[in-house]
Amino acid sequence: MALGVQGIHHIGISVPDLARAREFFIDLLGGIEEVAPFGWRDNPFIDSIVGLPGSAADQFLCRLGNAHLEVFEYHAPSPAPQDPERGVHNLGYTHFALQVDDIAACCARLRAAGIRLHAEPELSGITRHPDGRITGYAATYCRDWFGNVFEIMEIHDCEDMPRV
Repeated sequence: MALGVQGIHHIGISVPDLARAREFFIDLLGGIEEVAPFGWRDNPFIDSIVGLPGSAADQFLCRLGNAHLEVFEYHAPSPAPQDPERGVHNLGYTHFALQVDDIAACCARLRAAGIRLHAEPELSGITRHPDGRITGYAATYCRDWFGNVFEIMEIHDCEDMPRV
């Protein structure tokens, strides 16, 4: 029997600096519809949900396109340091992907803000046809200021890659 999944509601990301993360997700990436910030301490209900007795954190939730991102800064328990070079080949969640209108312009803006791209996007994957159609896609992985990996993708009519 199917679980009745309706879609992805949000992706949770833990960061060491919530104010800096807000600059990234809201100001740079253009997150919209930010839900009022929320924090907790001494909350057995949340402790049970997250599986961390005595947890304390501040967070915000914002919408980026068709999904939400929930960004946390945990104060307790103290998080282990993050490896800013953690390979995407390691087990577990490795990245999230954002579909953009113009990957070249997006990359330029990200680079100007100090975001590291793993590689320049291969724009030859996008074809502009004489009849005006555009097909194909281009993508690259990037790391936010904390080392979290995200992918940006420009996708046009392409049977190999679904669009948002």
